[in-house]
Amino acid sequence: MRSDMIKKGLERTPHRALIKGTGVPQSELEKPFIGVATSFTDLIPGHVGMRDLERFIEKGVHTGGGYSFFFGIPGVCDGIAMGHKGMHYSLPTRELIADMVESIAEAHRLDGLVLLTNCDKITPGMLMAAARLDIPCIVVTAGPMLSGRGDGGRKYSFVTDTFEAMARYKAGVIDAKELQVCEDNACPGMGSCQGLFTANTMAILTETLGMSLPRCGTALAVSALKRRIAFASGEKIVELVKNNVTPRQIMTRAAFENAIRVDLALGGSSNTVLHLLAIARDAGVDLPLETFDILAKETPQLASMNPAGEHFMEDLDAAGGVAGVLKQLGDKIKDNPTVLGLSTLQIASSIANVDETVIRPVANPVKKEGGIAVLFGSIAPKGAVVKQSGVSAPMMRFEGTARCFNAEELAMAAIMEGRIKSGDVVVIRYEGPKGGPGMREMLAPTAAIMGMGLGDSVALITDGRFSGGTRGPCIGHISPEAADGGPIALVEDGDRILLDIPNRKLDLLVDEATLSARRAKWQAPEPKIKGGWLARYAKVVTSAHTGAITE
Repeated sequence: MRSDMIKKGLERTPHRALIKGTGVPQSELEKPFIGVATSFTDLIPGHVGMRDLERFIEKGVHTGGGYSFFFGIPGVCDGIAMGHKGMHYSLPTRELIADMVESIAEAHRLDGLVLLTNCDKITPGMLMAAARLDIPCIVVTAGPMLSGRGDGGRKYSFVTDTFEAMARYKAGVIDAKELQVCEDNACPGMGSCQGLFTANTMAILTETLGMSLPRCGTALAVSALKRRIAFASGEKIVELVKNNVTPRQIMTRAAFENAIRVDLALGGSSNTVLHLLAIARDAGVDLPLETFDILAKETPQLASMNPAGEHFMEDLDAAGGVAGVLKQLGDKIKDNPTVLGLSTLQIASSIANVDETVIRPVANPVKKEGGIAVLFGSIAPKGAVVKQSGVSAPMMRFEGTARCFNAEELAMAAIMEGRIKSGDVVVIRYEGPKGGPGMREMLAPTAAIMGMGLGDSVALITDGRFSGGTRGPCIGHISPEAADGGPIALVEDGDRILLDIPNRKLDLLVDEATLSARRAKWQAPEPKIKGGWLARYAKVVTSAHTGAITE
């Protein structure tokens, strides 16, 4: 075992003394040492219930014949960090989390890891570490939140009933009393936000990759099932250590293709593009950005999930969960190992019935193409990403007039003040991985556009990114970003921009001579943040089309 390096031999007497100093008995030194990386915090609804799951993971580890050690991992709530300086830190914490898990596992020679996670950047950060370390690992995602409930059985959800409700109030559609009702009911308790936002999408994809046990990706945070999954995961990690089953045996090219297809079939968050690219890199798997679009054209969207659709995570779980989606996708799914020991196809075949009102069959899809599309063109020569599952039919092809803003706050003010009109294309730039720095999410302006009733007449493009809660014609991840001198930096107010999702095009309708003249005058702006670790991050982070990784 790896842990023998710190607990066996005469020269490890000091090491054993320190281990015993933590309370470990002599009798336990022969057992596998299992690290439990926990992102418990009182700051995030998706994480407040983790103390309970930690107990069950610990019980499972000891039942399985291992000895557990807990260590903490930080978490940022994207919803709370939204719309101010805090959002600069969200995506960069993914790299910190991966580095921290790697550091603790290597420094203490842990034999295996249980990765307890839930929200947006924490799950991919832990998966990156698992792929990088390639020691036995299993992931436990803490589960989604129940939908809020109101009079007449109305269901409330975080994005629709806070961000979009705020804009509806501003537009005079709802009054202050209704806004307060939305605020009070949108988040009824523990768990990740109820729709297919980034946290829940990544939990589903973690299960699809084979890195967590069946139902883990959809079982509700408040359920006894989630406790049982936590216990079983603690048991299973000891078995994985004994059999030397490691993440790179599971996270293969086939596993990533399966994850992309499930993402497309559900219409998941566009952030998963960034995360799967980054995880694949650490797993040593070649996964070009174009893969998402190739698979999107042959993978139909099978579910209509909140925020762009009608169903919540509780509905998806009851309908069959991840296994149900795998079953419905049929021969589009490749067989691959999982931490359970059964293959993906065996897990899919174990589902007797799928609720086809929630997870439709391939022959009767919600849409013929998957939920994500990758666009290229004169604004985005290295690619851009749109959650096409959230775009209405009239906006799939749109030509509009550029309204340019060099920061999210400037665009948000223009939207809320009514300065954005039908036919406009809002351009938010210098918000990419380097320019942001940190590639901030644009949920506030996108939700404001929807709430102001402009979702079918205004588009938004950015070198930043979007929340999984974003819907409407919102194109992000534009590469190269403005801070690198990408074409989005050359757009001027009044330019015409063409968005053509069916033909995967995003073009600036300006002649090359004019662009060349603008390019000759362009100068990189001063960094928005000049101190702290984000200034260092900006110097080493790569473009969105590579997953916004650090080198």
